[in-house]
Amino acid sequence: MSGIKNAEELSDLVNDLPRFLHSLNQLAQRLDLALDDLEVDHIAVRCHQNTTAERWKQGLLRCGSLFSEKIIAGRPIALFELTTPLAVGPWNISVIELPWPGQRLYRHEGWEHIEVVLRGDEQTLGARALALMGDEGLTQPGISVKTSAPQGQGERLPNPTLAVTDGQVTIKFHPWSLKEIVESES
Repeated sequence: MSGIKNAEELSDLVNDLPRFLHSLNQLAQRLDLALDDLEVDHIAVRCHQNTTAERWKQGLLRCGSLFSEKIIAGRPIALFELTTPLAVGPWNISVIELPWPGQRLYRHEGWEHIEVVLRGDEQTLGARALALMGDEGLTQPGISVKTSAPQGQGERLPNPTLAVTDGQVTIKFHPWSLKEIVESES
């Protein structure tokens, strides 16, 4: 096994990482959000074609292991743990989320969001996440905030989500890591 830079199937993702990091930093700056202080659990990709998802899956299997694959919100989502963590800005991220294409068509195929763990009461997640950001950033044109509660079959931990996006990249907040959610199934 090797890092993603050595997996030919993932070359488009390797090439897309600088764009993603630049866009992520721009969004954080607009939100007055200090990224370096956050616990980033994982990074996620988006694609438009099943063949792209299958190619990325094969590449991710070459540099890590699949630890969960299930249907969530009507589409398969695979979770991988990398043998060598991926350096993304100030973080070394070892978990990658790969959803298969759904009904929504994303503007860009590649890296799409990071997910931050904000430990604490699930019911106050949204307020705690919003408190990390400047008020002016959230009211800027093009910034949207969405809440949801995705859940896979058998998951016992509540998984509320607050997502903030500028349409290019997204920062999501959860009270639990993906591994903790998957482990709650047993």
